[in-house]
Amino acid sequence: MDILIRLRDARLLRYLIASAVALAADLGSFLVMYRLGAFVPAAYAASYSLGILVHWLISSRLVFGDTAARRGLERTKQKALFVMSALLGLALTTAVGSVAVYAGIHPIGGKAAAVAASFTLTWLLRSKIVFRSSRTLD
Repeated sequence: MDILIRLRDARLLRYLIASAVALAADLGSFLVMYRLGAFVPAAYAASYSLGILVHWLISSRLVFGDTAARRGLERTKQKALFVMSALLGLALTTAVGSVAVYAGIHPIGGKAAAVAASFTLTWLLRSKIVFRSSRTLD
């Protein structure tokens, strides 16, 4: 039983690292586009989309590689669920950040709370639904 707990924790650690890399891609690409004079809302959307792509590539190979569908309809379904989880994370991030700003919290503090909330939501959705093992369905 102790080994199963360690494996689960290792997956969570890999997910945390994948999230950090995806966040870096998101923020880094946003800053580049912003400095180049891009239309800010378009830069937000483009950088967030890049972050989703980076997270998918890492998650489907290194975090949940053992439960990722290999190809076909099941793989397409996982991709769609992954994007939906990302959009729910985005909605939660927007809501938490907006409430924080409305409550008078500094935007950086609000962003930190929003990132934590979004991380928790997407971890739960991805580990329990998107990449659930077929063994858990038996």
